[in-house]
Amino acid sequence: MPTTPITVGARSAEEQRHAILRAGCDVADDLAADAIARDQAGLPPIDEKARLHEAGLLAALTPPGPGRGVDWLTGCAVIRAVAAADSSVGALLARHYVHAWSGRFYSNHHQATALEEESLRKQWLWTGAVRTPAPDEDTNAPDLTLRPRDTGYLLSGRRSVDTAVTVADQIVLDAVCTVTGEILVVRIPRSARGVTVEPARDRLGQRVAGAGEVVLDRVTVTPGQLLGRRPHDEESAAPFTALAEPALRLALCHVALGIVEGALTEARDLSRGGHAHRLPGEDPDLLLTYGELASAAQTATAVVHRATAVTGRALDAGSHLDAEEPASVAALVATAETVTSKAALEITTRVLELADAPGLDRFWRNARALTAHHPVTRRLRSIGEHYLNGSHRAVAAAFH
Repeated sequence: MPTTPITVGARSAEEQRHAILRAGCDVADDLAADAIARDQAGLPPIDEKARLHEAGLLAALTPPGPGRGVDWLTGCAVIRAVAAADSSVGALLARHYVHAWSGRFYSNHHQATALEEESLRKQWLWTGAVRTPAPDEDTNAPDLTLRPRDTGYLLSGRRSVDTAVTVADQIVLDAVCTVTGEILVVRIPRSARGVTVEPARDRLGQRVAGAGEVVLDRVTVTPGQLLGRRPHDEESAAPFTALAEPALRLALCHVALGIVEGALTEARDLSRGGHAHRLPGEDPDLLLTYGELASAAQTATAVVHRATAVTGRALDAGSHLDAEEPASVAALVATAETVTSKAALEITTRVLELADAPGLDRFWRNARALTAHHPVTRRLRSIGEHYLNGSHRAVAAAFH
């Protein structure tokens, strides 16, 4: 199904917002048509990147500015719509959108504006893997190092990247300076000399996300590619910088919501079409099951929407963000991530009891791959400590 590309012209902000949402829905419809076949093939997302590019979503999903970009709520709505059709592409788009904010998170206003305008002009696809500050972080044996030279640095090491590393245009990473010990955030063009990628193969889920390991062999980092410093811990981070990790986790919550929506919709259509194990008119327990699953989905949606609204206001505040606000945002995001992960795993497991259709298992596999590396127990302890003691340190720990 052809998509209608987004055009920028003499239109209001609301008209532009609706155009971006329509483009996201068109892309979702296009992806849904061959989602099972692409999942089975598990190829790098070259074609998927082209679809996003043609629809104008790579340019649209950048931070808002005069005549460009999109607000946080709209960006998350597009991510969720795409993820409902193909969560691999939804995750790719989520990380693209959040890493496109890297200039604002780590640089000054002038550098961020110039970077966003260049990204829009060239329609870059962003990805990255910036690690969360941790009190016990070992900077003596980092996986990525920056060695200073006369101008700039040489970057060496290797790191896993969850999405799009096989096809991205810009990769955002943090690395330790071998001289000062500072942790610096840089952007690396995927095409730069010394950059190679080892694709992740035979993944359980998220097979079309383009995950892999980026290997960097003395890659030149110019001063213009240095975004800024990453603090050693959350307590020393500038308020706006502290939003970087919660924003990424929240965008991925919308991917999980997309998985939930896609799984429930597909199972419902199978039941209505008479292709499920049990038919609605013959088994009242089936209505109970759908009621439980729909309620779990609505609960997760409500929690994520609240976190999205609060995060959107914090991002809009920019440099005027209150120093205490990031901890509150992070606590809400950690709660949203906990509720959504539980709902996604429960719903995608139980729909398999309702029908046995080709490809229905992909929703469970994708949910499992998306949530596997973030233990729920640690998040719950951190949320509890923040609620009981108001600990900012506890909120930071929720993202490790």
